[in-house]
Amino acid sequence: METTSRVGAQAPAAEGGQQVPSARRTVDGYLLAPFPWYGLDEAFTGPRWLMQVGMAADGAVEHGSIGHGDEPSVRNEGTEDKEKFAVVVTVAGNPARRTADGTGLLEATSVSSAAWLAGVGLLSFTWPGQMDHTLRDDWLEQQTETAWVLADDLAGDAWSTLSLPVDGVPTPFHYRESEFGWVLAGSTQAGVHVGAYGRGMSAYGLGFAMIKDIATYAQ
Repeated sequence: METTSRVGAQAPAAEGGQQVPSARRTVDGYLLAPFPWYGLDEAFTGPRWLMQVGMAADGAVEHGSIGHGDEPSVRNEGTEDKEKFAVVVTVAGNPARRTADGTGLLEATSVSSAAWLAGVGLLSFTWPGQMDHTLRDDWLEQQTETAWVLADDLAGDAWSTLSLPVDGVPTPFHYRESEFGWVLAGSTQAGVHVGAYGRGMSAYGLGFAMIKDIATYAQ
């Protein structure tokens, strides 16, 4: 599919299952992005927090995540019914292009890129009940592969269509639910792709908007 390579597109630390909020990066990486960032619109009045950015092999910022609501636990067997959060993933709309050193090719990004990043992001904060650390590594690898397959088939039965406002404009999104939460993905008129995932907050009432000043999220 037309998406970033799996190495270039993976959510930081997602496959290791240790994406800890306290270790999230500062605003510096976000400020390097040549594209606008998106978050929930002003209808959401709860906490907002920076997470991490993802970079291509040539150092260019390709995607990043903004959290809303409760900061989720990585191990959430006892908290998954209480935590209410939504994470918005912004993915640069890039065509296929060569790496800076000219030795490789970076694949184009698409809505599928955002869908896969959102799916893996949700998994990074999911720990199935009665599963030890060793088994979770195997489970996470398997589920990550499943998220890739699902993102590669947005027209499949696993997805439905949901219309949500983006900068006030009704926009179609691909949407799916699982026992772990929900995932959605679409594109904006600003030329970036937006993915989102969450748990405890309904996706049906969400709206997205361009962030005017990402630096305010570091305060």
